[in-house]
Amino acid sequence: ELINKLVNLYNKGNFLTVVEEAQILIDQYPSSFLLWNILGASATEIGMIDKAIKAYKRAISLRPDYADAYNNMGVVLNQKGKHDEAIKLHKKAISLRPDYAEAYNNLGNNFKDQQKFNEALEAYEKAIYIKPNYAQAYNNLGSTLRDKGKLPEALNACKKAISIKPDYALAFNNMGHILSDQGKFVEALKAFKKAILIKPDYVDAYNNMGNVIKYQGDLDKAIEAYQKAISIQPDYADAYSNIANIFVEQGKLDNAIDAYKKVISLKPIDSLAYNNMGKILTDQGYIGKAIEALKRAIMLKPNYAFAYNNLGVALEIKGDFEEAIEAFKEAISLKPDYVTPHVNIGKIFKDQGKLDEAIEIYKKAISLDPNFADAYTNMGVVLKFQGKFDKAIKSYRNALAIKPDNSQAHLNLGITLLNCDKLEEGLNEYEWRWKTSEFLSIKRYFRQPMWNGQADLKDKTILLWTEQGIGDTMNWSSCLPLLTSRSKHIILECPEKLVRLLTRSFPMIEIKAEDRSLDAKRNDFDLHLPMGSLYRHFINEILENDKAKSYLTPDRDRITHYKERLRSVGKGPYIGLCWKSSVKDAYRLQHYPPISEWAPIFRVPNVTFINLQYTNYKDDIRKIKNQHGVTIHNFEDLDQYSEIDEVAALCGALDLVVATKTTPPMISAGVGTPTKIANWKNSSFNNILNNPLSRTLDMIHKDNSEPWNKVFKLIADHLLEMKNNASYSKE
Repeated sequence: ELINKLVNLYNKGNFLTVVEEAQILIDQYPSSFLLWNILGASATEIGMIDKAIKAYKRAISLRPDYADAYNNMGVVLNQKGKHDEAIKLHKKAISLRPDYAEAYNNLGNNFKDQQKFNEALEAYEKAIYIKPNYAQAYNNLGSTLRDKGKLPEALNACKKAISIKPDYALAFNNMGHILSDQGKFVEALKAFKKAILIKPDYVDAYNNMGNVIKYQGDLDKAIEAYQKAISIQPDYADAYSNIANIFVEQGKLDNAIDAYKKVISLKPIDSLAYNNMGKILTDQGYIGKAIEALKRAIMLKPNYAFAYNNLGVALEIKGDFEEAIEAFKEAISLKPDYVTPHVNIGKIFKDQGKLDEAIEIYKKAISLDPNFADAYTNMGVVLKFQGKFDKAIKSYRNALAIKPDNSQAHLNLGITLLNCDKLEEGLNEYEWRWKTSEFLSIKRYFRQPMWNGQADLKDKTILLWTEQGIGDTMNWSSCLPLLTSRSKHIILECPEKLVRLLTRSFPMIEIKAEDRSLDAKRNDFDLHLPMGSLYRHFINEILENDKAKSYLTPDRDRITHYKERLRSVGKGPYIGLCWKSSVKDAYRLQHYPPISEWAPIFRVPNVTFINLQYTNYKDDIRKIKNQHGVTIHNFEDLDQYSEIDEVAALCGALDLVVATKTTPPMISAGVGTPTKIANWKNSSFNNILNNPLSRTLDMIHKDNSEPWNKVFKLIADHLLEMKNNASYSKE
């Protein structure tokens, strides 16, 4: 009678009461194996695992042939992750009672947790054979068949479980998972809602319903489902994690970080949360914090290949390339078929100039996954750097055959086609830039449509807006006259430091400083166009027209001022020099040889060199003075980064500008000063979009295999010829 009372309390879910009363009764009847067994079962339900194990061991010691105690203790040990010990106990229970369906079911659960799916299926099927109406075994069978990818069979098993037990909420939940895997989202939602109808506080079903709604694209409604789960169970970490993932998709990275921090506060050992947070911190540029989070993820889960890959990405951004490569290699050792770290190593090799090694590792990535589009995209970049343009184009097309909407592959293809002077297709592909992550961050969003190049502008106002650097804007401004004759009015928005120069240069155009704050509300124009798209719409006119001698108009009084200043520092010819950009990533550095490579220029006698370098120039100027005895004069009162109109006037006063591919030669070519650019031939910037449309520009190219010294020797020879030219001397 006492045992029956405890069993009734157990069946009603009063587990703590059962534990308390069983403990009192055990003090009176310490040899009752039934009391010890029910104590163990109730303790298990409320998480008192050690107490449960102790109770089951006592029950077994009192009755060594008591199969239930072996089976129940196996369940507890499985919860503690002691699968092998649990399996032995379930098998012991079965040896004592060969028709013990529940023991077979629990044995299957152990095998499933170890991902031994075939053994699990065999155990569940044995349980069903013994007990044909065993709904729980059918449900577990369905879950395991899902794990094996056998979705139709899995669905049938869950339906069988429900036919046996129509109020089986867990089976409806599992059925929802399977239907979701099959892409049957409407049916999946019905299954999860049915589970909730049966069990209104079923937080897993709310969470899973949120996942399906997310797949359908309604992110805000998905968050509502996750929040419902949290309202029922405030410490439900999985729902917070899913909310964080949605915030990432919405670009709300700070909100995502807060959500992941909540997950970690609830589950301090959640390696996935640390990994995801580290990835976001990397995207935000908080590299130190990212590395800390990713290392924490790895500490919690030492075989976490994805965290090692993300750590490698953060280390690469930090500039610790060798450590990054080691992290990527560790990811590969943990998961040899993991393609992404192979591609990431290839990127580092590319930036280090190890192009052959990069190609080999991309080939390895493709052999692992022939449908991995990014491997083809990145291999195309390296092939282009090697000057193998046709092979690069083929590689990009392979990427697009796999993933037609791969915006980066389209953009890279467009740039390479432009490098090959395949202009029409190249410019069309270049429009894909607005779907890449790099350009999405600078895209402007207006109510008015973008001009398609066809719409009549005769009675329209068009807004042009700058999208890239100062040099690009200077270069693309050469196309502005092509638009003025077609439009009623043109507004050009640009960085404020360009307004004076462009206003003077293009008096028919309204030049304004860029202001993005009112983009969504503006009504002062009819159509808009980013400046980089001018070439696409006017390419025929650009090719047909003669190149202009100049298209930028400096202040003539300031040109006179600088000519006087130049005469005060030495005799002509006056040669402006610029040798590197302020952007110093590994790719850009390949365009800028060390100043020591400029030696042939510095050996030209009786010329006066003027600094046009706008950043990090003092050490280089000092080095040139020490090594070559040559002075590069710098006007300290001129802020060459901010005072663009003054730089244009200085360029207008010079006789020649020699530079690498930087902003100053774009200005000097625009004002009509003879300009020589030492150019890397295989660069992405060597195309019609990035080369000024000026008669005064001359580009001297370097192939990959050639030294920079050869380029500067040719420029030095031109300098000598210019000095000796009689017409120049008279001028």
